[in-house]
Amino acid sequence: MGRFDVRLLSLAFGVVVGAATLLYLAPHGPVPAEIQAAQQAQYCVAPTDFVMPRVERANPDQVRRTAVTRYTLALSWSPTFCAAHGDDADNAMQCGSELARFGFVLHGLWPETDGRDWPQYCAPTRAIARDTLRVHLCMTPSPQLLQHEWARHGSCMAATPEAYFDEAERQYGRVHFPDMTALSANETLTAGDVRRAFVAANPGLERPMISVQSGRGGWLDEVRLCLDRRFAWAACPVGERGASDGARIRVTARR
Repeated sequence: MGRFDVRLLSLAFGVVVGAATLLYLAPHGPVPAEIQAAQQAQYCVAPTDFVMPRVERANPDQVRRTAVTRYTLALSWSPTFCAAHGDDADNAMQCGSELARFGFVLHGLWPETDGRDWPQYCAPTRAIARDTLRVHLCMTPSPQLLQHEWARHGSCMAATPEAYFDEAERQYGRVHFPDMTALSANETLTAGDVRRAFVAANPGLERPMISVQSGRGGWLDEVRLCLDRRFAWAACPVGERGASDGARIRVTARR
């Protein structure tokens, strides 16, 4: 291959890489269903500048240091959340940002117990470092929510916010999401359909391991996956499975 041919090949490769970078940084138009299924925040680029969150101080009567026996991975459906809370300044990144169009984001990884009172606010916490927040903003696009989740839940299962959010990122990254555009078009959608869609996308996940949470009007709020102490998917307690399979569910489409 001659020098001219090598330069041409290098130029072509640069064009392809450049196009891919532009697609990542500035997506416009519908996001393909297969990409949605692979990663809801595929096109997120975390901002370098954002308002640091307020540090949360728990009252003594809020502190509960009960034993951790299982976990909940709570996945919030952004379009429904933003329809109700989009005007709140704390949610500007998730609901008003042009950097990404979010689908399922992580509400939180919650330690649970076998009793009624889950552990929370197990230790005093400080402000999370800016760099730590930024690393996880495509998973949970709210600095204030990240600070809250660390104070309320993370303090009961990790020594540092970095360790807590790294584990949360691992569990969030395990989940393959179904085609929510198709589900939103289903006018007879039920909670059972949502569970079946998640089961189909995630080998090893079973319907009793999925809690479907809906609000007024049956709009989908969250999907919560139950895990055991080793973070393997596990059946949710009967009283924590949310909507019954036959309950009607409505899904707000993504922006």
